[in-house]
Amino acid sequence: MNLAAHLDTFIHLALIGFVALFPVVNPLGTAFIISPYFSELSRKERLKAVKKITFNALALCAFTLFLGHWILQLFGLSIPIIQLAGGIMICKIGWESLAADNPDTKKEAETDESEIADHSIENKLFYPITFPMTTGAGTIAVLFTLSAHGANKDMTLYLLNVAALLVSIIGICVLIFIFYLNTNRVIRYIGSHNEVIINRIMAFLIFCVGLQIAYGGITNLVHAMSAST
Repeated sequence: MNLAAHLDTFIHLALIGFVALFPVVNPLGTAFIISPYFSELSRKERLKAVKKITFNALALCAFTLFLGHWILQLFGLSIPIIQLAGGIMICKIGWESLAADNPDTKKEAETDESEIADHSIENKLFYPITFPMTTGAGTIAVLFTLSAHGANKDMTLYLLNVAALLVSIIGICVLIFIFYLNTNRVIRYIGSHNEVIINRIMAFLIFCVGLQIAYGGITNLVHAMSAST
């Protein structure tokens, strides 16, 4: 292959990776879901938190791309199992967001508001904000699929595929940074009442996404068992 062909292949793979990752990461929709975690943070604190989330997402995706397949083999896990477990986790988060108006929960949140703002956010930057809310089972499954699809004995083509997927991941992480950092501006524009409505809708959609991912895992498991019999 000449340089032009390599470049065309690289651009093609990068676009495929970006298009495949965008709907499962959904940086704009997830930004509305995670915005309550940042409600008590200053602009500087929010910037610091978003930088960590973006770095965590980039590291998790890169780790999955390079080592995830061997990790799954080591523990004897399959992608459908990852989908099922991740879907259940996402459902749990969506359900908790939908039930956030529980009086006891609200009272507890008001009592410990300053503690949550100052301390708890640090403990939540990786779980649950980065994983599984930002980059969850769907993202991992897509990366596994794309890396497997691009596997090639030709080292040049393999490196080309990996580099293209890394570009896709970086592009998604840039969007995560932009949307997460500026969600408050959008929320202020639409008003606090509409913010509650949007948060409830997005929580419901997150719950549905979790169900869809779990359903996909169950379906793949059933197909795998049917094929083996």
